[in-house]
Amino acid sequence: MHPGSRKFSARLRRMSTKRRVTIAQIAEEAGVSVPTVSKVINGRPEVAPETRHRVERLLHKHGYQRRVSQDDGPAGLVDLVFAEIESPWAMEIVRGAEDAAHEAGASVVISVLHTHAGPGRDWLERLAARRTDGVVIVASKLSTMVQAQLTARSLPFVVVDPEGEPAPGVASVGATNWHGGLAATRHLLELGHRRIGMISGPADMLCSQARIDGYRAALETAGIEAAPELIRRGTFLVDSGHDHGHGLLSLDDPPTAIFAGSDLQAFGVFEAARQRGMRVPQDLSVVGFDDLPLSRSAWPPLTTVRQPLQEMAALATRTVLGMGRGEAPETRRVELATELIVRESTAPPRR
Repeated sequence: MHPGSRKFSARLRRMSTKRRVTIAQIAEEAGVSVPTVSKVINGRPEVAPETRHRVERLLHKHGYQRRVSQDDGPAGLVDLVFAEIESPWAMEIVRGAEDAAHEAGASVVISVLHTHAGPGRDWLERLAARRTDGVVIVASKLSTMVQAQLTARSLPFVVVDPEGEPAPGVASVGATNWHGGLAATRHLLELGHRRIGMISGPADMLCSQARIDGYRAALETAGIEAAPELIRRGTFLVDSGHDHGHGLLSLDDPPTAIFAGSDLQAFGVFEAARQRGMRVPQDLSVVGFDDLPLSRSAWPPLTTVRQPLQEMAALATRTVLGMGRGEAPETRRVELATELIVRESTAPPRR
């Protein structure tokens, strides 16, 4: 800590209860010059990362709010941040965000982190080098450090389909995953299936656990115990559906139906069934989750739970732009409704 900063910090806290903290006071506590603090506030790139982090931490600590001059109009840019962007699922998110941004006269800047650990300091440094009206973070963790630094820059942010439980006050947009899992499993039960497999995503993702919980609730309501060997966790990609599909179908008492946690997983199950000489839906019923455009043209067309991906991204984008204009969201946590779409990949089990 900079010499004398503890006493100064205490004095600063007392002063801040009376009036707004100044850039000069932040600079003195951080042990840097006033122009350096000004550069951090205005997102200028020519500041060392450690210095930027120390100044932003103090800005957040003392609740400094950046003054917006009359010349500071909207940047016309929204940052859309993905952990990964390898699947058609991500493309639906991009379409929704771009549509909403276009309606508002803005454009979308896409960043891919290549990790589910969430945005880190490198990403924050790139963000600091330019202006943006807000950030939409998709299916990724959001650390308290990133939250603090976005807040210190007065940048609004919204999380879409958060991996973990969002912190209090963080705006998020998701879907009714539990209800989707319930509806998918109930559909299979109503067709007469009793031995139903479940393939979901990673255990630390909220949507994965919610879909499993909905699946369990439907079985329990029907008086059927959820057999542990019928529940598999993987990724939401095709290979995971293929591998876990083979695993489920190789059981001594295999399922007559499989509820996959994503459409891509369901396509992997299709392939596993084909390789074992089984037909969908005559020998095996399959339900997916997402309702990607590919699900309508698959053979057979896939019964799935529609997750309103474009609407989720559009709402998050509109919310971020509204927050940038000083509009507070009506609610910090929104879950849009899912809907079961019945097509040709499900049928009653063979007797």
